[in-house]
Amino acid sequence: MTGTITSTSPADPARVLGEFPEAGAAAVGAALDAARAAAGDWGRGPAAARAAALHDAAEAVRAAGDDLVDLVVAEVGKPLVEARAELARGVAILRYHAQGALDPDGATYPSADGRTLLMARRYPLGVAGLITPWNFPVAIPLWKAAPALAAGNAVVWKPSPEAAAVADRLGGILATVLPAGVLSVVQGGGDAGAALVDGADGVSFTGSVGVGTRVALAATARGIPVQAEMGGLNASVVLPDADLAATAATVAAAAMGYAGQKCTATSRVVVVGDSAPFTDALVAAVDALVVGDPADAATVVGPVIRADAAAAVVAAAAAGGTVATGGERLDRPGWFVAPTVVTGVDPHADVAQREVFGPITAVLGVADADEAVRVTNDVEYGLVTALFTRDLDRALDLAGRFDTGMVKVNAPTSGVDLHAPFGGEKRSSIGPREQGKAARDFYTSTRTIAISPAGARA
Repeated sequence: MTGTITSTSPADPARVLGEFPEAGAAAVGAALDAARAAAGDWGRGPAAARAAALHDAAEAVRAAGDDLVDLVVAEVGKPLVEARAELARGVAILRYHAQGALDPDGATYPSADGRTLLMARRYPLGVAGLITPWNFPVAIPLWKAAPALAAGNAVVWKPSPEAAAVADRLGGILATVLPAGVLSVVQGGGDAGAALVDGADGVSFTGSVGVGTRVALAATARGIPVQAEMGGLNASVVLPDADLAATAATVAAAAMGYAGQKCTATSRVVVVGDSAPFTDALVAAVDALVVGDPADAATVVGPVIRADAAAAVVAAAAAGGTVATGGERLDRPGWFVAPTVVTGVDPHADVAQREVFGPITAVLGVADADEAVRVTNDVEYGLVTALFTRDLDRALDLAGRFDTGMVKVNAPTSGVDLHAPFGGEKRSSIGPREQGKAARDFYTSTRTIAISPAGARA
């Protein structure tokens, strides 16, 4: 062990939620060894047994829901309503992949000789290493672990230190219904993550671009599959015919909900034509959001995760454009920042090019739809774009022109369906998509098998 992780609450930094031993390379190695020993029986055993175990896991998480929700609210500052929704989503993910364990595991093909059985079958990788962030401490680990387990892999999971208490609790719940060694939690920072990448048979990562790129390079050097989700700088594009009030309310929630701490949050608003009426509506909608204690069911915007995250929002607000609302720390305990709208922003300004990961959005005015597409695409990220219009023909035309993995029409950038592929383009993602049926593509390897009759000629 190399140290201790102390978990505190961003809403009340003096509140200690727990202390957890930090795993060193030896502890990570031991978890990998235990996982590899367990993976054989787990992966070769009946798929029905894996399905039953995941159904049991869903019920165990559901039964512990109130405690988990309270811990999510306390440890990462997620507003109560969103924490409840995340818990429900986690349960649904486990149930979905419990059924997925019984999906067909391959296909047959016509053979050249007409007698040989030619087939392609999916096999588990072995041990899947998962590295997850703090902002969705239940849903993201489960949307990685559930398909990995359903496919027959064992899992070693390294959560973010900022979500150590939730990870400890969730890992303990899952351990009650899974065979020993099939899922292990190793707490720690970068050294633990590096040790996991060095020993796993495949790595799925969610986090920053810098760390994700290093993870991808290390995994590729070892010749193992890697999947990295690394954020976004998402735009909501507003056409002149959009419903002004409804669009402003939707964008405000997508930009500021959970203090903007989602990779799918709206970081930029690209307004075609006169941007002033929409900006006024957006500022009014943002100012109406309840900022406060995340344990209060009325709260929409809670604290950011750390003091440096709060400082980053204030710095970004001052870096370009005009602050229409917010732009400052709030005078209360915890890491609270006023929801911030910056207007008159140049598309190449820092606030329009860099993911801040906080309650801030930049409004950019453009002359026409073609310029909106250019401005939207002119960033390093490509996760999700939202388009607001009442013109179906225009929506169909523009939807295919955005360089993002997801495009949503008259819907917020935030929020995804657990059964649909999730991922982005450019620096947002590396490797195959997550979630839904697409998840199995990463956690399995396809092998082509030919079985010919005995005595068949070469």
